Amino acid sequence: MKKILYAGLFFAFACNSAQQNVSTNSNSNTTEKSDRVTYANTITEGELKEHLYTYASDEFEGRNTGDEGQKKAVEYLKKEYETLGIPAAQGNGNYFQNVPLEVSGVPTGAVTIGNNNFNLGEGVITFSSVASKDYDIVYAGYGIDTEKYSDYKNIDVKGKYILIKIGEPKTDDGNYILTGTKEPGVWSNWRETLSKRIEIATEKGAEGVIYYDDAFYDRAIRRYQHSLESNGGGQMSLKSDAKKIAALFVNKEVATKIYNNVDTEVKAKSLDETIKLNVENATKEISSENVAALIKGKSKPNEYLVISAHLDHVGVDADGNVFNGADDDGSGTVAILEIAEAFKKAANEGNGPERSILFLHVTGEEKGLLGSEYYSEHPIFPLENTVADLNIDMIGRIDPKREGDRNYIYLIGSDKLSTELHEISEEVNKKYANIELDYTYNDENDPNRFYYRSDHYNFAKHNVPIIFYFNGTHADYHKISDTPDKINYDLLANRAKLVFQTAWEVANRPERIVVDKAVPTK
Repeated sequence: MKKILYAGLFFAFACNSAQQNVSTNSNSNTTEKSDRVTYANTITEGELKEHLYTYASDEFEGRNTGDEGQKKAVEYLKKEYETLGIPAAQGNGNYFQNVPLEVSGVPTGAVTIGNNNFNLGEGVITFSSVASKDYDIVYAGYGIDTEKYSDYKNIDVKGKYILIKIGEPKTDDGNYILTGTKEPGVWSNWRETLSKRIEIATEKGAEGVIYYDDAFYDRAIRRYQHSLESNGGGQMSLKSDAKKIAALFVNKEVATKIYNNVDTEVKAKSLDETIKLNVENATKEISSENVAALIKGKSKPNEYLVISAHLDHVGVDADGNVFNGADDDGSGTVAILEIAEAFKKAANEGNGPERSILFLHVTGEEKGLLGSEYYSEHPIFPLENTVADLNIDMIGRIDPKREGDRNYIYLIGSDKLSTELHEISEEVNKKYANIELDYTYNDENDPNRFYYRSDHYNFAKHNVPIIFYFNGTHADYHKISDTPDKINYDLLANRAKLVFQTAWEVANRPERIVVDKAVPTK
């Protein structure tokens, strides 16, 4: 026990020394490093723990999007910002950015394809509101439409349903057409392209998409059946006045009933089959909120650094057990509160920030990154004036699969759009935090695709540079056992300080960081 105690004391002393024994940074403002370390040290284990034991308590009922527990969560955040004296980001003084949502319900009924009748849940499912009528079907291959390759040449899909499949075309020698190599491109990944395929079909005037992917269907049917069993809703999405076409998901049996050559045929063509829908819909509207607070910059108030985390979790199960979501993402949420307090103390003492800092808590992450998607489409401040997003999603635990120093953090996306942001992140960590930065999940070939699975991505797709801070998953991920007593508060504090110091550097640099790896946007 004594050895453990001495080791803990040595670790604490080493961390404190690493933060204090530093020299002045010429790229920051004239504030001494000792001052910024003093502000960082206002982020404490005790205050993080106090916040989290409240925010991830049963009182907040799992913070399910749109439910009473989520309303309690946003009120808690509002009250904390009011107590800190940090004003609302919106000019009307409202901390809440309303995010209009809708739940498609759990459609029931049947689909008839030719002479074959399929009840929903038996080879075909949908979460969409669909019109109960007959439609012609067009086979549209992979549903891709790019300058280099298009499945829509010489076919008319207007007013029809289209059958498409996962994947992308190859040449006779086995190379992928769109990559020119044996390696598949983005179109082989449903996570990144399903919505794009549906968007293309919408633009072409289709009434609905029939999407064939056995692996995706297996995932979707489990969700569909769970929703039926729990009397829950279907897919939640942003409410929009834009036309939304129906999306049906089918397995191989149904896909081959529609078109026997679906697995082998690439060329698009009109089919003889028709689809008849006899489906009962149950769409309902949901109201939810992002929470946004702002510290205005001294010399560059119209340039904005965003620090984000999602405020929601997954609610309560059928037996009344609360999913507290202490790590996911209570840890990120309370870290932002402490970071905001540190910046407010600095501002009160006349020490910046030079750029404005937006503290953004987004809703609906668990439903599909909906709050951040809404913000990216309806930003409070222009995205072209947004210099970066530092996104915090799960930073209070240890990945049991990882080997090495426990004082680590996974970094994702820091080098995707801005070389300079990545270099700043590395430099700041060496000078102030000495945390092991692990880039395992930054790999383009990471099968988990974490880069696309948290709220930073809705900034990145608009060419706003991002860093995603993440501790990895663990046995309590999305379980009722993700409780505040299992959080490593020393690590949570260290990681929050790293985000603070990185934010300080980005907010106070003479010039905004350069985006040297921008990708084409529509």
